[in-house]
Amino acid sequence: MRILLLNLGSESSQAVKHAVSGQGYDIAAERSLSIDDILARSPELLITEATPSDLSCCGLITQIKASSYLPALKIVMIVHGDALERARGLDLGADDVVSFPLEPLEFAAKIRTQLRQRQPELKLEAELKDALEREHMSESTAENLISRVMSRRRFWVLSIVCVLSAATLLAAVTTVISNRRSRKDTLQLKAEVTRLNGGLLQTEELLRRAGQARDSQIAGTGPGTQQSLEAQSEAIRTKMAAPGAADNESLKRQLQETQNELKLLENEGRAAEAIVHKYGPSVCLLHVAVGLKDKRSGQIIRIGIDASGKPLEDDRGMISLQTDGNGPPLQFDFLGTGFLVASDGRLLTNRHVVEPWTSDEDLKEFLDQGANAFALSYMAYFPGVAQGIAIKVDRISELADLATLKLQGPPPPAAALLELDDRSEASVSGDPVILIGYPTGIEGILARAGSDVSRKVVLKAHDVNEIVSQLAAQHLIRPTITQGHIGDVLKDKIVYDAATTVGGSGGPLFNHKGKVIGVNAAILRDFGGSNLAVPVRYADELLK
Repeated sequence: MRILLLNLGSESSQAVKHAVSGQGYDIAAERSLSIDDILARSPELLITEATPSDLSCCGLITQIKASSYLPALKIVMIVHGDALERARGLDLGADDVVSFPLEPLEFAAKIRTQLRQRQPELKLEAELKDALEREHMSESTAENLISRVMSRRRFWVLSIVCVLSAATLLAAVTTVISNRRSRKDTLQLKAEVTRLNGGLLQTEELLRRAGQARDSQIAGTGPGTQQSLEAQSEAIRTKMAAPGAADNESLKRQLQETQNELKLLENEGRAAEAIVHKYGPSVCLLHVAVGLKDKRSGQIIRIGIDASGKPLEDDRGMISLQTDGNGPPLQFDFLGTGFLVASDGRLLTNRHVVEPWTSDEDLKEFLDQGANAFALSYMAYFPGVAQGIAIKVDRISELADLATLKLQGPPPPAAALLELDDRSEASVSGDPVILIGYPTGIEGILARAGSDVSRKVVLKAHDVNEIVSQLAAQHLIRPTITQGHIGDVLKDKIVYDAATTVGGSGGPLFNHKGKVIGVNAAILRDFGGSNLAVPVRYADELLK
């Protein structure tokens, strides 16, 4: 087993090597590697390090989890802090987070656990590779079969689509995959539950991640930083009260600085509460369903079904694809965030949320092989509203990653229009910011709903539409709120550190005055450890 130690300090590196030494692992230590560099080393496990004040690894973690080549790579993060930092590490995408100093026996057990969890994924990858090889070998047989239902002129397109869809085909025909290990050497991937801005989650995996997110929320509950500052303040007072305090003036300055930080933290908390109370009901979960068409014929690519409506499969468990018949369209599901900006029902979000095929690697493969992507439907789900509202594309920016959608019905009564501030002085480096959105999409919502509710919702639903509809009917759709500070203000982006991930794209970024200064784009290129927002001035043209 290959373990890569990335960006570890000398003490942490020695502690890790001591904990896992003698267990047969191939351990390599590196610094400042790119995604390509990591891919070239092919590790089974990545161990990295972060501190509360410098989470520079979070961009790399997000890129790894979004990569089509490294999604199964397990990541263990070492932090120099308490539960608050561990919770943040989990939110950033790490599979496990431990605090330094390490307990060697416990740490080694955690490493073994992560490697065990990776085995089913490696097995699935091997099965998929084997199935694709068999598919290529039997191409001539498949051609004879498919030629019965379509012309030879269209065959090459759908043949390639058949091969490429082995891993993603059932995003619209989802069921439980808990019996995955007992499959008879087929790739009957009948448990694809949802696609979250480019990532597939299976039923049991969705529930597992929801549970993990729930644990991290519990671990991070409470004013961790505030408690730390209060404890620090009390410790300083104790020192000041001790007989013969050596440097009373220094202690006084430390106490004053601590009190100032506490006051600033309390003010930021009150500002965030006011923003959430006023504008939370105006930030919606967006569900975009995407279909494919045969580029030559213009017909929709559908799943073949028999007379009873059951999907047709061959002897290898592959679902049949057709451009005729009455089967359901092959569907891919994407989730994002949008918010109300106009009284006529217009929403502001990212362009890549409205047109996910422009950035999603899996869909790009289909497009390269002769298919055209299009939106089957757009739906908006607002907090406290029991039903989704249909929406349509309004305008798409040619200058930035922004777009507007328009509600096909009245906005919810509780939804207030968000105020945009496009002035340059509205975004200042170091200022606090509040981000509202739906990072992690469905799994984040299920995490807050509780394990019993999560399982009932997922197991009763047959596709993403039903899952989201059930969540809305039970008033479980509520956005996540995170706080941070602006790191830098550039011409075409705002760099900030409020936590977010896939699903949070399109969320509003507020300054401390309650005005929207940017739209979260979650693009981490060249800015490891930071998140990026598109300045709202780029939306001016769309909203004229």
